[in-house]
Amino acid sequence: MSTVAVVGLGYVGLPLVVEMVRVGHDVLGLDRDEAVVAGLAAGRSHVDDVDDATATAILERFTPTTDADCIRRADVVVVCVPTPLSGDGAPDLGAVAAVGGLLADRLRPGTLVVLESTTYPGTTEEFFQPLLEGGGLKVGSDLNLAFSPERVDPGNARFGIRNTPKVVGGVTAECTRRAVEFYGGFIDTVVPAKGTREAEMAKLLENTYRHINIALVNEMARFSHELGIDLWNVIECAGTKPFGFQAFYPGPGVGGHCIPIDPNYLSHTVQARLRYPFRFVELAQEINASMPGYVARRIQDRLNDEGKAVRGSTVLLLGVTYKADIADERESPAVPVAAKLLAMGADVRFHDPHVSDWNAAAHGEPARVIKAEPDLLEAAQAADAVVLLQAHGEYLDGVLDGIPVFDTRGVLTGGAVERL
Repeated sequence: MSTVAVVGLGYVGLPLVVEMVRVGHDVLGLDRDEAVVAGLAAGRSHVDDVDDATATAILERFTPTTDADCIRRADVVVVCVPTPLSGDGAPDLGAVAAVGGLLADRLRPGTLVVLESTTYPGTTEEFFQPLLEGGGLKVGSDLNLAFSPERVDPGNARFGIRNTPKVVGGVTAECTRRAVEFYGGFIDTVVPAKGTREAEMAKLLENTYRHINIALVNEMARFSHELGIDLWNVIECAGTKPFGFQAFYPGPGVGGHCIPIDPNYLSHTVQARLRYPFRFVELAQEINASMPGYVARRIQDRLNDEGKAVRGSTVLLLGVTYKADIADERESPAVPVAAKLLAMGADVRFHDPHVSDWNAAAHGEPARVIKAEPDLLEAAQAADAVVLLQAHGEYLDGVLDGIPVFDTRGVLTGGAVERL
């Protein structure tokens, strides 16, 4: 077994650590967040898919640290740092660059380095490889370098690290072979790609496909409402076709790291290198980004129908995470929905079983921290408008029966419910 260094102990890195430890690897976990490292060292997990009992159990072979010199002991280094968008919509590779710099002076000959951070095609070889080679070792002769896109789906009880096929593409054939061999030790199916660019593009294709199809049903939801058509029933009917159709559902916007961000890597690359737009992605982004504003207008319409103004009305938002039954708030559409309502003068409140304090301010604005309403039923009965933004299980057991709810997820039933 190998000594593996995992750089970045978030939603991607920590579940990887768990599977590596289970097969006998000694794992060094490097993260710059001292609180995260201290918590893991004490057996406390900050990730939904890893509970405290598991975090404690892996400590026998897992050492979390903030000391980059741990890299010197590693046979394999797996990089799982975030790659958000910069202010101008370009990929922000600051964290990847920082890791490349610290690895350069600490890698040993023969080390396998795998980048898992989602990014645009060409990043591994054109951006990351020169950083690694700055320390004097060369990829191909001294080091093995590959890209393997993360496919973590937080909260998914069926598919996890082990049983989700793993795509791997190396700079050379030997790099690919080493990476396939490594991941094959703890993942059921490993899929070799032709190279790093194909592996990078595969991740972007997966999420661009979802992004565009979500935009399609979001736009259909808007005109279906105007035409008096129940789109949820339309999707249900279309879904009975046993071939040629996959159901996607409308919502208040898109959230998480993948859908609202990853397709923009591809769009930016096409524009920067080829000087023409990736029109499907840009149109999908326009539609999906407009949904929070559309939701706010629908709430305004509901209040108008009751003879109430948005200004001064209490609007209760249910579920502010980006996905059901997890605590992850990254890029949640609840934030722009709240920002629109606050700008209209609404008294915005929220309830979420997974979040106690929520920053409802839009990006770049001063923090606007709201504390969760402690009692769901009491808060719902007191509100002028109740809006379901996320389908947490707690909201689906009938507790909201009889309460007028604007349901943006299409999961509630009853005469008091209005769906998006």
